[in-house]
Amino acid sequence: MKRSTALPVLPGFNFDTRIGQTKFHKPQHFGKIHTGVYYLSERVKCGIGGQPLHFTEQDRYPSLYPRGEVQVLPPWLAFDNQRLMFKAYFQETVQERWQSSFQIRVVIISFFLEDGTIKISEPAVDNSGLEQGVLVRRQRIPMPDPVKYRYYDIIDLNIGKEPEFFARVYKIVDCDKFTRRFLNRCGIPVPDPIDIPSDPYNERRKVEIFPKKPNRKIDTLAKFLSNDRKVLRFYGYWDDRETTYGVIHDLELHFYLADDTIEVKENVPPNSGRDTGFMFIKRMKLPKSFSRIDPPGAGDPLTVLNVIGENTASSWYIVDSLDTGRNGREFYTDKDLMIGSQMNVFGRKVVLTDMDPYTKEYYRLKYGIEDFTPLERPDAKKDSECKSVEKYIPPYNGFGSYEDSLGNCFSLEPKPPRIDSVKFFDYDKCGFESHVLRFRAKLVSNIPENNDRHFIIRVFLTDDTISIFELAVRNSGFKRCLFQKRMQVMMPGQDIYTNKKPKYYEPHHFYIGARVSLCDFHFQITSADIYALRYMELHCNQFSKANIKLIMEKLRKALKPVYKQFLNEVSPEPADRDPDIIQYKHLREALCKYLGDKITEHEMITVARHFSSHEKKERHSREYIRSLVHGELNRQLWSELDRLEEDLHHVDRARTGYLPRNELYTIIRGCRLPLDVELINSMLDHLCKNEEGKVDYNDLLQFINVKLNPVVPTPPINIKSDLWWASEKEPDCGAGIDWCQFRKELGIQDEDHGCGSEV
Repeated sequence: MKRSTALPVLPGFNFDTRIGQTKFHKPQHFGKIHTGVYYLSERVKCGIGGQPLHFTEQDRYPSLYPRGEVQVLPPWLAFDNQRLMFKAYFQETVQERWQSSFQIRVVIISFFLEDGTIKISEPAVDNSGLEQGVLVRRQRIPMPDPVKYRYYDIIDLNIGKEPEFFARVYKIVDCDKFTRRFLNRCGIPVPDPIDIPSDPYNERRKVEIFPKKPNRKIDTLAKFLSNDRKVLRFYGYWDDRETTYGVIHDLELHFYLADDTIEVKENVPPNSGRDTGFMFIKRMKLPKSFSRIDPPGAGDPLTVLNVIGENTASSWYIVDSLDTGRNGREFYTDKDLMIGSQMNVFGRKVVLTDMDPYTKEYYRLKYGIEDFTPLERPDAKKDSECKSVEKYIPPYNGFGSYEDSLGNCFSLEPKPPRIDSVKFFDYDKCGFESHVLRFRAKLVSNIPENNDRHFIIRVFLTDDTISIFELAVRNSGFKRCLFQKRMQVMMPGQDIYTNKKPKYYEPHHFYIGARVSLCDFHFQITSADIYALRYMELHCNQFSKANIKLIMEKLRKALKPVYKQFLNEVSPEPADRDPDIIQYKHLREALCKYLGDKITEHEMITVARHFSSHEKKERHSREYIRSLVHGELNRQLWSELDRLEEDLHHVDRARTGYLPRNELYTIIRGCRLPLDVELINSMLDHLCKNEEGKVDYNDLLQFINVKLNPVVPTPPINIKSDLWWASEKEPDCGAGIDWCQFRKELGIQDEDHGCGSEV
């Protein structure tokens, strides 16, 4: 509520002036103070009848804004970050200086257009002895008496004017280009710049005075910047055999191009009885001749003749500019160093024999030298006849592993043996690549009960360790457990109690048909899993039994004399449905007949897998696997089919209906489907797939749906063992062999048969 100043302060005489008002913004008015110059006033005080009152000290007049040229904006937007710059000076009296009674100080006056504030700063001058910088902080400065209720504004600042700021008079002598143009556009003329009067003290300081202590050091900065970190390396020797117990010292000389300094290091051979890493000469300028040690002060660049003055404060030196009596010393430079050069290193004769490639290139470019034939040390032939002495290692005592016992021979505090980290990272498990070869083996023993024992041998490629697991039959008297822990196994028939490292079993020693002796137990390897067979075939350079080229070369050499008899026994009959396909068992019988012990079971399986007709018979049908799955689901009372379908749709956002096998396997395991791993893999093998190899998960949902098309339950079996690869009686080599392709790669000349007659 506002009251009228013409009415008394009584009840009933007050009223609300905002009744009927539609605009509630804060009005802004321009007040005219000078012709052509307008100031923005945020509040105008009005008297009776709406007449404006006189301006008081509370009124604010923001800076000038030219009318009619640009869009009308508030000054705090139109003149943001804009200011007028004036150059001025003031004269300051100095009572303590007898040479001059005053000094001239140059300042910069900044007038900020957005709010009319002023800041005065003095540029810094080196060695002025004054606290320079901001003299008057940014603020509105009132005008001195007799003018009242007014602040310095744009009309008060111009070249030639002498404004008084806080009892100090400044003389404005110049302004910048923006200030001159801005004032001219506002109709304010700007005079020409005025010269600043000279300062007697500064003029006196400009006179060059000879220093009391002249500095005559040679400027080497350019050489340092151009040659920094550039070092020439030379190899040489110092022959000290003339003295008692003297030897030839191998030296390495470094010449620093940045400052022409030289350092010499000695390369001490091992087991020489001398300290290693010996610094022969530290980095310094190496003189060509040496007679005595220089006294203190000999390296100073000046020669002082006399000191004049009564006391230390008012004394100065008289320097010998001619360096009378100074003895010039010569130092080694890069032009003095070359292959075959003889250097005097403080009385020692050092001969340079060779240099590194960078030094050779440096001398080739700078001096044009092309011959860098190295010199031979005097005792080079004698050193070549020296025999190296091997370190004696005591024999292995049988306690712990060989590596653990060997660690006790090198230190009092033995450290654990280091593993081959490179081999570990190369053969570490990565996804489905386990780098573990699994073989099935049976125990070979004179005891009849042991002949029926079967084992799984796992070979780890990361560190060539071996573990054995026994597959015991129920009620056989043997336990199904770990037979041998994971460890390296020594090969039999070697003397281990020596100082030489014993030989251990490696992955290439294991193949189908091999007999291995592991910890005094003899095993016959009977089969291998698919991963082991495929890995050995892909890395056939490490596994000779899986190298099809070596095997075919062996077959070619053995079957060439009896090739016709071999064809008569193995060739398919004319009545067969497919004359180009033969059975694997017929080929195996013929190879065993003609090669005997020269071919192993693993090599025959490699041949069968290479020439397989890809007609492998399935061990179990789809319905049999489906009945096993339904039996497990009903036994575990699993009813999360909707949840599984929801997870499949969440992964397959595009609703293609197909997912990769590994993703589908992960979803099945994540949904806690109560099925064994072998049963899950068998189920995924029988599901429908597209051309890209992805599995149809809709077929999976129908496959495990126990309510839709239920199957006849089957007798319970041991899924862990019956569906495992170790339970297969036949090797994974297919049902048939491509006979034409086999004969073609065999490459034996045959004139009686048409298919692959000559290759």
